[in-house]
Amino acid sequence: MAKKATVKAASGAGKKKVAKKSGSSGGGRSKGGGSRSSSSQHDPVDALIKLLQSPLVIDLLAVGATAALAAITETRSNRAQGAVGNNKKTLKAAGKAAASAVGRRLANEFDEIREASKKAGESRKSKADAKA
Repeated sequence: MAKKATVKAASGAGKKKVAKKSGSSGGGRSKGGGSRSSSSQHDPVDALIKLLQSPLVIDLLAVGATAALAAITETRSNRAQGAVGNNKKTLKAAGKAAASAVGRRLANEFDEIREASKKAGESRKSKADAKA
């Protein structure tokens, strides 16, 4: 039912009524508010695209994909040697390998950030002591 109401509101007669109402009630403000809401709808999408294009996210995806591929290859090579495997087990192992690889990579990144912030804090303290 709601879709039908939306379709009727999008018809030509509905547009004329909406345009008359917005024109009589200060159309400049209502149009500006509408453009803000539509631009705010695009901001999360743009932010997500920028996040996905960041080098860290790209690196994490590559690390996870590599680990998953290695786990799948290992399972396949074991099957070729006579071990019986299950596709669900293979996928589960690949997921676990990818998650652990991404986790290790994130932990390394956080450790590097902590070390850099400690060094920056120490250099600020030494500069403050030199000025005093």
